[in-house]
Amino acid sequence: MKPLTRITLDPAVMGGKPCIRGLRVTVGTVVGLLAAGHSTARILDAYPYLEEEDIREALAYAAWRAEEFESLISHGTRRSWRQER
Repeated sequence: MKPLTRITLDPAVMGGKPCIRGLRVTVGTVVGLLAAGHSTARILDAYPYLEEEDIREALAYAAWRAEEFESLISHGTRRSWRQER
């Protein structure tokens, strides 16, 4: 995967949530709009300061995060959430 240069994390912007280019538009907002059925064109109309590449990177970031899993540390053992199920 190529580096994601448009996704920023800044505690001073939107509470540190991943945002698009430091703007007050979160990755979650963009991905949520896509999941709700809004087209890229409609999102760009609603947020004219966004670019098509911003939306692609938001999806790439969300996909990358979805593939991650956290290890739990409990009494010195490490378990993945998949093992917890």
